[in-house]
Amino acid sequence: MKMRDLAELVRAPAALSVPGDVIAGAAAARALGGRTPGLVCSSVCLYWAGMAANDWADRRLDAVERPERPIPSGRVPPGQALAVAAGLTVAGVAAAGLTGGRRALAVAVPLAASVWTYDLVAKNTSAGPLVMALCRGLDVLLGATSAPGAALPAALPAALPAALTVAAHTYLLTVLSRGEVTGAGRGRPGTTLAGTLALAAATAAGGRPLTAALALWYAARFGSPQARAVADPSAARVRDAVTAGIVSLPALQAALTARAGAPRTGLALAAAVPPARRLARKLSPT
Repeated sequence: MKMRDLAELVRAPAALSVPGDVIAGAAAARALGGRTPGLVCSSVCLYWAGMAANDWADRRLDAVERPERPIPSGRVPPGQALAVAAGLTVAGVAAAGLTGGRRALAVAVPLAASVWTYDLVAKNTSAGPLVMALCRGLDVLLGATSAPGAALPAALPAALPAALTVAAHTYLLTVLSRGEVTGAGRGRPGTTLAGTLALAAATAAGGRPLTAALALWYAARFGSPQARAVADPSAARVRDAVTAGIVSLPALQAALTARAGAPRTGLALAAAVPPARRLARKLSPT
């Protein structure tokens, strides 16, 4: 397996949208600190595991709809893809345990189970968007487990609004992504666009100017491609909007982090958006 094929299998550029989950959760819990990088590593491993498991589970469907993907094109054998997914899952759970002990495992294990449930069971059902939203919500809560033991009971509730916000974005994105191959009626991108604007407004409400600016930037980056998909709901336009939803997520995470009292960290997260956009042109994140 070549490195580029591995990077394509796990959607490497999309990993830039992942650290912000943990960081937003930790910031909301007032727990940014030495444990946060280890939990970020756990999160990235579990995300990449989910991408590899997705392609393994979809290998027969992809042979028809997306033959250019690594498995149907013959560049990555199915067994290797499954091994990558399993290995990254073990690595992700282990990183959580080594970083945060049992309290981190209490979130990382359900998160890993949710990732595999989505890929193997729920993805093509009506429950798919909800399960994917659950994955991202748990990912935010994983960041809150970096709080000191005595503060943990209050940390998880404190991070819950951020978790629900990221979960809502993920739900909208997953609903929209169902039109990536076949296109969609105008109603689907219209509905997800309305949800995106409402989510951005709720994130900006009551926050400082930086929070509002980051939320507005998120709305513009994700909302504009959705508006184009409303006008032309072809598969290509929907796919462009889905890509925008992935690469613009750090802007939303940045707004949440800034709202939690960590503006510099929020700005650092927002800085991931431009390189993510550039990488997405070279290697698809979807």
